Amino acid sequence: MPELPEVETIRNDLREHVIDLPITDVEVRRDSMVRGDTTAFISVLRNNRICVIDRVGKLIICKLGDTDRYLLIHLKMTGQLIYVREGELIAGGHTEPPIEEQMPNRFSYVIVSFADGSTLYFNDMRTFGYMDIVDGSEKYRIVKQFGIEPLTEQFTFDAFRTLFHDRKTSVKALLLNQRHIAGIGNIYADEICFAAGIRPDRKSESLTEVELEMLYRKTDEIIARAVEERGTTFNSYRDPKGRKGNFLKHLKVYGRAGSLCITCGTALTRTKIAGRGTVYCSRCQS
Repeated sequence: MPELPEVETIRNDLREHVIDLPITDVEVRRDSMVRGDTTAFISVLRNNRICVIDRVGKLIICKLGDTDRYLLIHLKMTGQLIYVREGELIAGGHTEPPIEEQMPNRFSYVIVSFADGSTLYFNDMRTFGYMDIVDGSEKYRIVKQFGIEPLTEQFTFDAFRTLFHDRKTSVKALLLNQRHIAGIGNIYADEICFAAGIRPDRKSESLTEVELEMLYRKTDEIIARAVEERGTTFNSYRDPKGRKGNFLKHLKVYGRAGSLCITCGTALTRTKIAGRGTVYCSRCQS
């Protein structure tokens, strides 16, 4: 699943291409990819424009023109946003299926056409993602459901520490819970725990003050570095400028089960925590 750094990369780069472009047409090829009435969805977007692109956690929020309407886009597990203009293809989102040069393809379920001839495709192999149009009050309600987010003013050590107080859930499960901390997924949860030297299956309430401070600091550091490197990519994935993210080369544990720990040489352990595959070093993390 694309996580905060990948979605932030998509947001930043799409702002350079679609802001204030009139939307001339919208085609929805699978109604389930759009929340609410499909006809109303198309009617709101057509002849409108995206004037601002924001983000909270993994959710992209597009303000529509001078109205109190917002287009929400969530890529979920396998979503992709692919922008095509005059033969140039730029893409962001999940790594599978590989981005194809020819658009649309069989996974292109929402197609947004702009006045300059460019097109934005919302692809989703497993169709877990969605687009939705909401008003300002509904957007506010949705945003309030997200927890504190790394790299923001709200992400203070005091707020972070409070989340772990008297919680019997695992450290990784808490890091993944979007209602507590927004934007972290499986990749960065594993990397954060390794960087902090903490086993991801530890009970949250068992962490000492020193361990909490280390986990907090490493959370901000890992996410900041991943945003700077334009996220983590696999296979043929490209960010919205067609460039591959560079954080892949910085991964210490994620996707390396059975390989040797780069710090101590111990074979990395793979287990399942909070329903997600998890990799850690039994020696470096305690």
